[in-house]
Amino acid sequence: KAAGERIFGILDAEQHPPFREGLGFREGVDGVPAQISGDIVFEHVTYTYPANRDDGSARPPALHNVSFMVPHGKTTALVGPSGAGKTTVANLLLRFLAPDGGRILVGGIDLAAIDPAEWRGRVAWVPQRPHLFSGTAADNIRLGNPAAGDDEVVAAAKAAHAHEFLIQLPQGYATPLGEQAARLSGGQRQRLAIARAFLKDAPFLILDEASASLDAESEELIQDALRRLMAGRTVLVIAHRLNLAATADKVIVLEGGRTVEQGPPAVLLAEDTLYRRLVTSYQGSYQGAD
Repeated sequence: KAAGERIFGILDAEQHPPFREGLGFREGVDGVPAQISGDIVFEHVTYTYPANRDDGSARPPALHNVSFMVPHGKTTALVGPSGAGKTTVANLLLRFLAPDGGRILVGGIDLAAIDPAEWRGRVAWVPQRPHLFSGTAADNIRLGNPAAGDDEVVAAAKAAHAHEFLIQLPQGYATPLGEQAARLSGGQRQRLAIARAFLKDAPFLILDEASASLDAESEELIQDALRRLMAGRTVLVIAHRLNLAATADKVIVLEGGRTVEQGPPAVLLAEDTLYRRLVTSYQGSYQGAD
């Protein structure tokens, strides 16, 4: 009964996150261009998750007055301690959440003025644990672009280093995977998710540590695929492992839901910064694990 009440509450609620109906990327609609490009800018963004359902206690802000820019055509790494607010930034960008305060601009356009479905059509997201559905391998790749032909699906799989293992499956690309593709390894599932992103060919890319927790061979293949996927796009990398941040054009450091540092990784490493301390701690832990 309690679950049913919550479901009806969601169904009855106003659409969230809100947007102004009718605005989008269509040419000539209130001056919004058909194709959008440019920097992604967070301006004094604040977000607080709803109160705890168990006891009703308030939560502290996940993000508080956060401001930064993700430059167009560059790779930006978002780093920080656990609980710093990195995932919340990704959820806001994907429009799963809406800011309580401040705004997010894309090419100078307020993200709140864009239909979430239209916006997500221009963003490719490769999460740390991608969801695979109970369909064929080709079906799962084609989620990136349902209108894609077989040749395009194969080309995307080859770019993601997925073709090699897919043709070894009993029915090749037509092999049913089953829910979450239990027969595939973690690296293989991740390469399918990257193939989706190649097929989608979106100008904006969000990577949530897409090569974490993999064996060395899978990680090498995925890193190669990601380097090609990232080329020429505006990329935000949620970096849990600090070695990835070193290759970014820019690093943004969050702590306690606030922006505490940002700049080129080499510059931040050369100073007494939280980023430098995080890298030093990470390298010590990594060497200890070896």
